[in-house]
Amino acid sequence: MPLQATSGAASYDAFGGGVPVVPNYIEDVFSTYLYTGTGATQSINNGIDLSTKGGLVWTKSRTNPTGTYDGWHALVDTVRGTNNVLYSNATDSYSALNTYVSAFNTNGFNLGAGTYDSNKSSYTYASWSFAKAPKFFDVVTYSGDVPYPGAGVSHNLGSVPGCIICKRTDSTSAWGVWHRANSVSASVTGLSLNTTGSALYTNQNFSSAMTSTSFAPALVNDASGNAMNTAGATYVAYIFAHNAGGFGLTGTDNVISCGSYTGTGAVGNNVTLGYEPQWLMVKNATIADNWIMYDNMRGMPASDVNTGNTKYLRPNLSNAESGGFTIAPTATGFQINTVGGTVNTSGDTYIYIAIRRGPMKVPTSGTSVYKAITYTGTGSADTVTGVGFAPDFVMGQARTRANGTTFKDRLRGSTVHLYPSSDSAEGTGDSTAITSFDMNGISLGTDAVTGSFNESGTDYVTQFFKRAPSFFDEVCYTGTGANRTVTHNLAAVPELMIIRRRSTSNAWAVYANNDNTDYLVLDTTAATADDNTYWNDTSPTSSVFSVGTNNAVNASASTYVAYLFATCAGVSKVGSYTGTATTKQIDCGFTGGARFVLIKRTDSTGSWYVWDSARGIVSGNDPYLLLNTSAVEVTNTDYIDTYSAGFEISSTAPAAINASGGTYIFLAIA
Repeated sequence: MPLQATSGAASYDAFGGGVPVVPNYIEDVFSTYLYTGTGATQSINNGIDLSTKGGLVWTKSRTNPTGTYDGWHALVDTVRGTNNVLYSNATDSYSALNTYVSAFNTNGFNLGAGTYDSNKSSYTYASWSFAKAPKFFDVVTYSGDVPYPGAGVSHNLGSVPGCIICKRTDSTSAWGVWHRANSVSASVTGLSLNTTGSALYTNQNFSSAMTSTSFAPALVNDASGNAMNTAGATYVAYIFAHNAGGFGLTGTDNVISCGSYTGTGAVGNNVTLGYEPQWLMVKNATIADNWIMYDNMRGMPASDVNTGNTKYLRPNLSNAESGGFTIAPTATGFQINTVGGTVNTSGDTYIYIAIRRGPMKVPTSGTSVYKAITYTGTGSADTVTGVGFAPDFVMGQARTRANGTTFKDRLRGSTVHLYPSSDSAEGTGDSTAITSFDMNGISLGTDAVTGSFNESGTDYVTQFFKRAPSFFDEVCYTGTGANRTVTHNLAAVPELMIIRRRSTSNAWAVYANNDNTDYLVLDTTAATADDNTYWNDTSPTSSVFSVGTNNAVNASASTYVAYLFATCAGVSKVGSYTGTATTKQIDCGFTGGARFVLIKRTDSTGSWYVWDSARGIVSGNDPYLLLNTSAVEVTNTDYIDTYSAGFEISSTAPAAINASGGTYIFLAIA
């Protein structure tokens, strides 16, 4: 029998009386959550059930590493308890402090009010929560002097580990890291989380020592054979799975990978995971260099090339957050866009832990994925809050000044923008409009570049969207100039696709109404037109969409962004209708009416109309804005009305919305 770790099988009682049962979704077991310290006790509600499932909370100050323990990476787990803090950047034994994490909750954790660094007033922090779950992550403790080779230490991962990070807790000791892909010659080399070293530990016979139920501490021993297995010493091990499946509706989706890649020294080094990552930890295993940690909440924009917008922290150092060493997510993995450096030196081997982006659950309410908020700009640093989720895509619309609409999104990064009314290339260097995408909204700067979010005295409506299966997805890709498919993660067939060439000027391209032969143009009023070079006369699927050779969607070496929408029962409806010139009700399958409506005529000219309930979808006048122009909001018309199952089109609506016999497409969100 394997030596029983003190966490034991009982840690999985929540999954069925000690029998491991795999959770379905990554958002149930992992979260990156950003917050600002208060100096007083506060609750972090990130949706992770740590009190029932157990797990690990890792916190780090993003700025201000000045005093004792300031800037240190603090790790607190449920097996050892809140009074046991470890630091990944130090060799210290545990600190008996509950001023970091003071409690584990069913939806996150509490922060204490101490003087050490996880909750200092006005400091900004990142936290990463890992719940214990089969085929994802486990935490075990054990006592030293485990026989090796021998029975080993038991765990409840339910799969062969991909990476194990160990620390002695009763005395000063280096952190030991075993990683499945860290292979040198005939042996395996261990690493230390708190140093830059490339081969601190020598290990043998690793393949026979790692099983789906146990591991041998000798795998992370140093040359003396006792660093992680000293008799009488106590240890904690954080165990990560590798491509073990177990998630998603079918129970076969991978959510965590422990792999490796070889540096190329050139921009565009692609690593395939089979999914888009939200969190990455990378280490050069060939030479001494720092560990690097990324996540999409702090900033990991697609196609970022050495602009500093990619934010990273170093687990082995207390340094503040920096920008650079660019790693950009793709729909199927990540791309290294740094030439050489810490993550892409030609010929060097790099190991990584990658965690899949969520959510994986199909949303059941519109309020969980869409929100419109009105406000008046101040021209100075400010925030827009109350969204109810961490937004991925925003449309900033000036209502009282002819400025038009601006598209910004987390995936492209907050410093770039696109205008749906213009064929201009993506604007860059815009760090004064949205300064960050936050957990419950956005932070605004002086808006000196675009004036689309926070010009003093201007009234705005900002539309917030969250990426979610069957509702909305976003993909950034590079064109090839040849007919091809592009992978997406919508998990449904896209019914509305809005695509824009980013790297140079070009008209927008829109796919709609299940018509793979025609296209629309977002920045004009034009009707649909036939052209097989847009979609290659091929319909999209639940995993890919097709593009032809047209420069608007697939010019060689050009960069693109695609916004994909689908019908999600009770949440969104992508559809079409035929006008009657009389009152017409559009049934979207909703119960409380539409809160967002986009309409475009397709058989003739017509603008792209946008309404939302924040400005008013009522029985009287309903203000609208047009995506294809920079015109101010129109407030004195009554073209649509409320209807519980969707929305109602008025008999007074113009031909662009309700001409008898005219054909129209729409997107509605409940």
